[in-house]
Amino acid sequence: MQINPEEILDLVDENDKVIGSKPRSEIYAEGLNNFRVVNAFVINSEGKIWIPRRTVNKRIFPLGLDMSMGGHVDTGESYETAFKRELAEELNLNVEITPYSLLGHLNPNKDGVSAFMNVYEIKSDIVPDYNKEDYIEYFWLTPKELLDKLAQGDKPKEDLPKLIKKFYQ
Repeated sequence: MQINPEEILDLVDENDKVIGSKPRSEIYAEGLNNFRVVNAFVINSEGKIWIPRRTVNKRIFPLGLDMSMGGHVDTGESYETAFKRELAEELNLNVEITPYSLLGHLNPNKDGVSAFMNVYEIKSDIVPDYNKEDYIEYFWLTPKELLDKLAQGDKPKEDLPKLIKKFYQ
């Protein structure tokens, strides 16, 4: 079994310009929000979003509902490169043949999210061949169905309802 070295993430200033880097564990331990992430939603032709449930062994938000795809932008990596890497790792999708678009770039200080982030949308009617180490089940839900599910007590990853309200309501 190969042990992965800890992720090193870039730290950025209020204008999303790199000012340094730190191990992921230190960033979370210190409660920082000046790092970069990518998130994406798979949406089908009926307007339903593919929402997976995280596995129990996830460090943060175990068993929480999640964005269709998400991950950290590693040090020296661009948002676009991180998006392509995470899309392949989590959903086994190749960005070269998968239609997608950028929904927006968010700033934690202005948008109330957990980090600087690019949010993408992927158009697909096919259930992704998702990584079973990341997710244990999934749902196709309209934005309203998802928000109702959360209102009934299902737990989400922190930014999920914020992104749904921002981009799909």
